Amino acid sequence: MTISKIQGGVTAARGFQAACCAAGIKYQDRRDMAMIFSTVPCKAAGTFTTNLVKAAPVVWDQTIVNSGNDVRCVVVNAGIANAATGARGMELCEASAEAAGKALMISKDSVLLGSTGVIGPNIPLDKISAGISAMAASLSESLEAGTAASEAIMTTDTIHKECAVCFELPAAEGEGTVTVHLGGMSKGSGMIHPNMSTMLAYLTTDCAIDAGLMQKALSAVVQDTFNMISVDGDTSTNDTLLVLANGLAENRPITEESESFRIFSEALFTVCRELAVMMAGDGEGATHLTEMHVINADTKENARKLARSVVSSSLVKAMVYGKDANCGRILCALGYAGVLFDPDRMELYLEGDGERLCFYREGCVQAFDEDKALQLMSQKAVRFTGDMKMGTAEATAWGCDLTYDYVKINGDYRS
Repeated sequence: MTISKIQGGVTAARGFQAACCAAGIKYQDRRDMAMIFSTVPCKAAGTFTTNLVKAAPVVWDQTIVNSGNDVRCVVVNAGIANAATGARGMELCEASAEAAGKALMISKDSVLLGSTGVIGPNIPLDKISAGISAMAASLSESLEAGTAASEAIMTTDTIHKECAVCFELPAAEGEGTVTVHLGGMSKGSGMIHPNMSTMLAYLTTDCAIDAGLMQKALSAVVQDTFNMISVDGDTSTNDTLLVLANGLAENRPITEESESFRIFSEALFTVCRELAVMMAGDGEGATHLTEMHVINADTKENARKLARSVVSSSLVKAMVYGKDANCGRILCALGYAGVLFDPDRMELYLEGDGERLCFYREGCVQAFDEDKALQLMSQKAVRFTGDMKMGTAEATAWGCDLTYDYVKINGDYRS
């Protein structure tokens, strides 16, 4: 069945509402809080940072997702991360959840939380509480409300990030099918590196699906989407990816790994991939998206390692920024990826606009048209392909160039 892209983000699915506000937590000139709310209870799945230093909201969300409790609401703030805040950080999470529960007349244990921004400071509870009250009173199911929420969770991001799709699944009753929606929003620009990539991302769907199966689909999808992007090699304290499913599409519930499960997984992959690529291209100070496609590797995991090694390389990033077709940088990154391959057999290409330039073949750098290479390296998206000549596995990773502005942005991040 066809998966079609549609307008919107977290409010594209039935029964989901969103709101945002300017709480003044750190920023004084913009909206900095967002809320997602489902009119009915949701199943939840999530993946979280592998950093040993975990922000309080990560610990809070992990506990709720792992408990299997139904979820109704997500509250997110930008500007302060509520990380490295000790017992006070967890107290703030509980107080925030209680405030949302009171405002929405739901259990605090059905409230998930997210924070992003500076590590260390305590978030002012009075501003969080006021923001929650304001958002609870202004929830809307409009697509515009979802877009505004995606804008409110930005930090150093230069663009908001949202995506939505629809697809058909068998109806719960009678013959025929029903239309199911899945949408999401994310933020991420710096401190981005696999495991599980650095970001906040929230996906909503009206699909009826078992929570365990949704977790299985999410854990698989993240491997080839959010785990395949890198901006600067830093894995954050706050990484959170959540999916909420409320079942309002009234499809036949997905309770086994059936064709419906495959379709749902494909839709989830589509949205996650779109959001991941948007984050990679919006890396702090970036002027180019970098894509490394590895084909004909011996295993899937080795293909992933090779592709990630290239987009994570500081020298490759600098090369892309300077529009310098120095393929030695890529060869070097492939060579230290920790994967065995034959350098005399592999081939390396620069691609774009339906054209392909061969950089490297039969163990030697090839002569190529420098003007054409400059033209392709000047595009917003710079794409390389490495043909490893070993098997049939493939993987793609995404990153961005390394610019002077990256240093400027992070040199005074706290201010």
